[in-house]
Amino acid sequence: MKLADLFKNGKTVFSFEVFPPKRNNPIETIYRTLDELQELKPDFISVTYGASGSLADNSTCEIASAIKHKYGLESAAHLTCVNSTREEVREVLRRLNENGVENILALRGDLVPDVPPKEEFKHASELISFIKASPYDFGISGACYPEGHLDSKNQVEDIINLKKKVDAGAEHLMSQLFFDNRVFYDFLEKARIAGIDVPIEAGIMPVVNKKQIERMVSLCGASLPAKFTKMMSRYEDKPDAMRDAGIAYAVDQIVDLVSQGVDGIHLYTMNNPYVAKRISESVRTLF
Repeated sequence: MKLADLFKNGKTVFSFEVFPPKRNNPIETIYRTLDELQELKPDFISVTYGASGSLADNSTCEIASAIKHKYGLESAAHLTCVNSTREEVREVLRRLNENGVENILALRGDLVPDVPPKEEFKHASELISFIKASPYDFGISGACYPEGHLDSKNQVEDIINLKKKVDAGAEHLMSQLFFDNRVFYDFLEKARIAGIDVPIEAGIMPVVNKKQIERMVSLCGASLPAKFTKMMSRYEDKPDAMRDAGIAYAVDQIVDLVSQGVDGIHLYTMNNPYVAKRISESVRTLF
């Protein structure tokens, strides 16, 4: 099933993101995680691409295929392009199609320090066009950034680039994490004014430790509202309290978003079934 079809009945979609095990960890670790996530019955699960967008040791395809065929859930495979050639991307598409994966989240990917990009794909919109022109019938999703991509000059430029992704063939969008729902509502209004009419899922990341938030903010530039920073300051030295407060904050965000009629919630699980379960149980009746 194409992900865009999940939104056609007007129901708020609830989905998860997982990532492949790090190179030194056995792949069985992700299957233990999926054993538990399956019980929560998300509408789909997306799988991030291999470290630094490398094709070597990349288990994204295998995991996305297992989610669909072993666990009976719809899946989406992330695919980055800035560090890949067209031939390499063509091979990934062939492999995904061969393994029955129907959906791709098309991303530019992060630039790797000291590793020059391949230059054949400079933007996610180019990757989307390439996938659309392939012989395979994939459902294509794109990423969006409520506070603007770090490489964009301003939000206007970022919205223009987002429209290019949709015009190229993205049928569904997943947002980067944010901690202030007003930021997402403002972005959503601007996107709709710009003519972006595909379903847009709100990306929610439950923050369960200080190190996690510092890394995430450095990577995506998300702003931290006073309510969030006060929580961090109060509980940063109390691991259990920090975890529970982070879960509660995420639940509060989700309740507000669903009550406002958002298209979907995409939960960044960080491969932590305990946190995903706590949140899912708290919001299950909302969907």
